[in-house]
Amino acid sequence: MSYLSSYARMFIGQMEKPDVDSIDGLSPAISIDQKTTSKNPRSTVGTVTEIYDYLRLLYARVGVPHCPECGKEISAMTIDQMVDTVLKLPEGTKIQLLAPVVRGRKGEYSTLFETLRKNGYARVRVDGNVYPLEEEIKLERYKIHTIEVVVDRLVIRDGLQRRLSESLETVLKLAQGLAVVSVLDDGSEMTFSQHHACSDCGISLPEISPRLFSFNSPTGACSSCSGIGKIAQFDEADFIQKIAHRTLYDVCMAMLLDYSVTEKLSTVESLGKIYNVDVNTPLGELPYTVQQVVVSGSGDTVVPYENGYVTLKKPFSGVMAVLEEHYKRKLEGAFETYPIEYYMVEKVCPACHGNRLSREALSFKIGGLNITEFTQLSIREALTFVENLSLSGEKEIIAREILKEIRGRLNFLVNVGLDYLTLSRASGTLSGGESQRIRLATQIGAGLVGVLYILDEPSIGLHQRDNERLLATLKHLRDLGNTLIVVEHDEDTMRQADYIVDIGPRAGVHGGDLIAQGTPAEIMACKDSITGQYLSGKMKIPVPEKRRKGNGAQLVLSGCRLNNLKNIKVSFPLGKMICVTGVSGSGKSTLVNQILGNVLSRVRQPGDGFDRVKGLEDVDNYISIDQSPIGRTPRSNPATYVGVFTQIRDLFTMLPESRARGYKSGRFSFNAKGGRCEACKGDGIKKIEMHFLPDVYVPCEVCKGKRYNRETLEIRYKGKNISEVLDMTIDEAAEFFSEMPTIKRKIDTLVDVGLGYMKLGQPSTTLSGGEAQRVKLAEELSRVGTGKTLYILDEPTTGLHTHD
Repeated sequence: MSYLSSYARMFIGQMEKPDVDSIDGLSPAISIDQKTTSKNPRSTVGTVTEIYDYLRLLYARVGVPHCPECGKEISAMTIDQMVDTVLKLPEGTKIQLLAPVVRGRKGEYSTLFETLRKNGYARVRVDGNVYPLEEEIKLERYKIHTIEVVVDRLVIRDGLQRRLSESLETVLKLAQGLAVVSVLDDGSEMTFSQHHACSDCGISLPEISPRLFSFNSPTGACSSCSGIGKIAQFDEADFIQKIAHRTLYDVCMAMLLDYSVTEKLSTVESLGKIYNVDVNTPLGELPYTVQQVVVSGSGDTVVPYENGYVTLKKPFSGVMAVLEEHYKRKLEGAFETYPIEYYMVEKVCPACHGNRLSREALSFKIGGLNITEFTQLSIREALTFVENLSLSGEKEIIAREILKEIRGRLNFLVNVGLDYLTLSRASGTLSGGESQRIRLATQIGAGLVGVLYILDEPSIGLHQRDNERLLATLKHLRDLGNTLIVVEHDEDTMRQADYIVDIGPRAGVHGGDLIAQGTPAEIMACKDSITGQYLSGKMKIPVPEKRRKGNGAQLVLSGCRLNNLKNIKVSFPLGKMICVTGVSGSGKSTLVNQILGNVLSRVRQPGDGFDRVKGLEDVDNYISIDQSPIGRTPRSNPATYVGVFTQIRDLFTMLPESRARGYKSGRFSFNAKGGRCEACKGDGIKKIEMHFLPDVYVPCEVCKGKRYNRETLEIRYKGKNISEVLDMTIDEAAEFFSEMPTIKRKIDTLVDVGLGYMKLGQPSTTLSGGEAQRVKLAEELSRVGTGKTLYILDEPTTGLHTHD
């Protein structure tokens, strides 16, 4: 980044310099880490691979426009046609002619306003508001603006044809072939173009540019869903189900956000009186008619009941309507703390039917398909379509290079086994293996040579069949003239490697040494290498001699048909360890996480991706353990996550010295005032912002990184203070607290899942995905189970060596 100014570097994320003395022979490096592709709903396979960018360019340059109404192929509109369309308006209608000189662009445009003023124009419409040019107009520089010059104001009458024609000619010249006619009476508008318009329907298409086909741009996105394809809505049945466990009193007091406390109490009392129900009864136990009134309202102020009438303070529209109103305010920028989105469901946008784009963008076709229809083809079908596409004349010359890029990228995706995906598939629905291969295919497409690629466990989430494809891709990158450094435990990858560097011998404080390096055969010959012992077969994981019989019960899902699943029926025998396997993208995560997990958490009901479920009565608890971080701040650590730190603090509180001083449990927390070091607020380090240099972290000068003040550190148990306890490895802590059964039981679970090398107070932000998952597993195993708990673990062996 040395080519950037120091000011520009302030706005770019900095990387720390490596803690080494020297590095020789370093090539330009590209790192592809374990992170999957974006969970942003706007991110798709097409956008990640950049194929969609080329498609937008292709449709903007050679797409054939069709009328959004009648579907007829359309062409440019003449001034005469525009005049005839405008004169069809009722006599006496007031209109103004606008020339859109800026459409959806950022800037201040002070020079433009000055030029228009000098040319004799009196008014402009900026972002929907009309301003006189004689006033100074200040715009926000980094905000998107639309600026239209008011050329003329007219009233529809006989004899207007000539003036209207001249004014339209001026507008078209000023706005490069575009004109907007604003009807002042009703606020409607007509957009005309000299380039594309339907002579029958009088519909003109906007300026054709790649932005028109982008669902991330206001120009092309569907206005109803803003280009996401789905909208959040309230559904009465779903809403009732989500609040069924809450009492009528609790629902009204918590969700009638616009009501005062007096109005809430009055409403609760009135509803109980009208329908003769106990307001402290869970809503799910009340009659369905009462549930409907609470959720959707009665709309009345005076409501009859058996012995008379009840007058409500205001028309009762129901709690759902109140939350819907607050959600609208939230979209407009109002601050809302209530979790409104939890009570909403995502539904396909009724305006674009999930296509994300405006109907104008979808009216352009190539080979009979619009851009969304093309992205809904499988990658193999899309490749066949592109290879068979026939264009003629000028269009063939324009499209030649664009199609070459699209064809090449589609080929790479087919070669890494992703031919079944569609370009419209959301990135967030991809498995880890699919995401890795998409990013690898993108790198192959770049065609770089002499580059050092660093890959962090690329085999994560891959079936052995997919492993072969991955390794073929990696070898292809190598054969192009690149170097690949792969951090990996996978046996297939190690056997295919040209050279292996084995670090060990064990994890954490027990590792950090170079055990062996050389060819796979040389590693296998090294007696000190645990990796080599497993590769040679001298060490192996034994197959169980007998399997568990289970408890005889079954959980059965029927008619599963979400994503790739083809209406399947699956049985899960309970009381066993069940492995769900299959090649990448076959539907494992869809079945287990999106259907089974959501069924157990009561989020998904029959009819929503599946038909029936049997055996729920045999499961009383469901726990999902994935690889998401256990905490996003350095204050979170394994001890706090599994709950053992609370017990350790309680132990320090019970010590005679603590009791004599009156210390409570909070004294030994680095998150609370009293016992922590206030100079660093219990962090132990201070962050010094260096602006255009990487931030510097320095140990706190007061506590020397120990997090606590002197008085707190004076309290010792078996010769160690609270800071020294947090600095112990989990193995050391298990021995140290051997006489405290409740503490040792929780620490032992961390040892059992192979985390004995970690420190009790190690910041959770430094844990890998596999380590975070094992900490979660330990936390669950430390609880006293009921015997009817169903655990779902998503690839728990991720990041583990065979020995682990």
